[in-house]
Amino acid sequence: MTRQTCILAHDLGTTGNKATLIGADGKPLAAAFVSYATAYPHPNWAEQNAADWERAIIVCTRRLLAESGIEPQQIAAVSFSGHMQGALVVDSAGNPLRPAIIWADQRAAPQAEAMAQAYASDTSAIYRRTGHRISPAYTAAKVMWIRDNQPDIYRDIGVVLQAKDYAAFLLTGVFATDYSDASGTQVFDLEKREWSDDLMRAFDIRSGIFPQACPSTQVIGHVTSQAASATGLLAGTPVVIGGGDGACATVGAAVIRAGDAYTYIGSSSWLALSTRAPMFDTEQRIVNFAALDPDLYFSLGNMQAAGGAFDWIERVLRDAGVSEAGHSALDALAAGTPPGAGGVLCLPYLLGERSPHWNPRARAAFVGLAMSHGRAEMVRAVLEGVAFNMRWIMDVLRNLTGPDGVASMRVIGGGMRSALWRQIFADVYGLPLSRPHLDLAATSLGAAIAGGIGVGLFPDFNVVETLIPIEPAERPDPVNNARYEKLYPLFQRTYAALKPVFDELVMLQ
Repeated sequence: MTRQTCILAHDLGTTGNKATLIGADGKPLAAAFVSYATAYPHPNWAEQNAADWERAIIVCTRRLLAESGIEPQQIAAVSFSGHMQGALVVDSAGNPLRPAIIWADQRAAPQAEAMAQAYASDTSAIYRRTGHRISPAYTAAKVMWIRDNQPDIYRDIGVVLQAKDYAAFLLTGVFATDYSDASGTQVFDLEKREWSDDLMRAFDIRSGIFPQACPSTQVIGHVTSQAASATGLLAGTPVVIGGGDGACATVGAAVIRAGDAYTYIGSSSWLALSTRAPMFDTEQRIVNFAALDPDLYFSLGNMQAAGGAFDWIERVLRDAGVSEAGHSALDALAAGTPPGAGGVLCLPYLLGERSPHWNPRARAAFVGLAMSHGRAEMVRAVLEGVAFNMRWIMDVLRNLTGPDGVASMRVIGGGMRSALWRQIFADVYGLPLSRPHLDLAATSLGAAIAGGIGVGLFPDFNVVETLIPIEPAERPDPVNNARYEKLYPLFQRTYAALKPVFDELVMLQ
C-alpha cells in the first residue's frame, strides 16, 4: 500500500464504536467495529459502561493498525464523533463514578419539571438561551437526577463528559468538549458559545463541573505514552476533539452552507437545516445546536421511530410466521401498493414523539383499515407515516425561513438505501432529493474532516464539496405529490383527534 497521511476517526455510537482510517482524499482505508451493550435497569433508563467504550477504542485501534498496513506514524490525527446529550460523571482523575446515562434515558422527568418551575415566568428564556426546550433528554436534567438520587456520587464529580469527550481524555489525559456537544447539555449559551453560570445556579448544578468547551477542530492534546502503549498509536499524535454525532453527520452530508438541508433516516430520524443563526419557534417544536463550523448552527426536528418503525412492522410480521417478511421483501411488497396505501394512515409514534409534538404519551395507530387491506398496505402506511411526520417538521422550518428556505433535500442514513422510501419522501416533500456519495458513514467522515482541519490537512469545511460528490436522486412525481397533499392534512388531523385518547390510555396503564 502506498504510504499516505490519514486520519483515525472514532465514532462512538449507541450500539458500538466504529473506527475508520480515512485518507486525505476522504476515502476509507480500513474500518473496524466493536459492539457494546446498553443496560436498561429500570423503565425509561438507558446506561452504558465507560469501560466498554475504552475497550472498544483500544481493540478497534489495534485491529486497524494490524490489518490495514498503515504505520502509526502515518496517522496525522485522531478525531471523534459520539452520541450526544448523555452524562458520564468522572472524578478529578477521570475515573467513572457510575455508568453513563445516555441520550435515550428519560428518568429525569422530575428534574426537568423542577427546571421549568425555576423559569416558570418564562420557559422560553431557556429555549432562546440554549436552543432547546426543557426536557429530561438533556445532560443538565440527568446531572440533577444524580444530585437528587445519588448525592455521594454527585459530591465526587470532577467533570461531566460526553462519550467522545471521555475517549479523547483516555488518549490525552485532557478534559474537553466541543461546542456541538456542549450545546446539547441545556446549560450552554448557544450564541455566546460559553457555559451559562446563571443557568447552573438556577438549576442548582455545581459550577465548574463541565469541561472546557472549544471548537470541534481544536487539537486538545496528544497521545500519551500510556495511551500509545494500550492502542499501538504513536505517542505525540495530535488528538482533535471532534463533535457530536448530529454535528458530524451534518458535515458528512455536505451540509456546510446556510440554507442547505438534509434528512437522516436511521432507527430514529431528523431533518436539519444549516443556518447562520439559531432559529426559534414560538411553539418550541424544533431545536438548535452548534455546528462543527464555529460560524454555523443547525436547526432540526427529530423523531423517535423512523427506521425503527419499519423494523417494528418487519419484526411483527416475522414473528407472525410470514416467511418473506425481511426488509427487502416488505419494501418490494409496499412498492406494489399505490400511494396512499389504499386509504390507510399510520401514526408511527411507537416511542412517543419528539418533533413536532414533544409528546411522550403519543402512540402508534393505524387508521382506515378495512377487510380488503393486508400486509402491503400496512407496510406502505408505515413508510408514508414517517414521511408525513418529517414533512410536518419541514413545514415548521419553512415557516421560520420562508417558503424558499428549503428548496431541495439531501438524504442520508440506512433507511435511504430504499429507492421506494426515497421516492415517497420526494413525493411527500414535493422536493427533489440528492444523495451525497459516501464510502463510509457520514458521522465518521464529519469527524475525520474536523480532525484534518485541526492539523492542517484540510483548509476548512468547504473541502467537503471536493471530497463528497452530490448525486441527483428522486424527483417528486406530480400525480403522487397531489395525492399526498390531500392525505397530509388528514394525517395531521388524525394526530390531533387521537391525542386526548393517547393521554387517557397512558393514564390507564
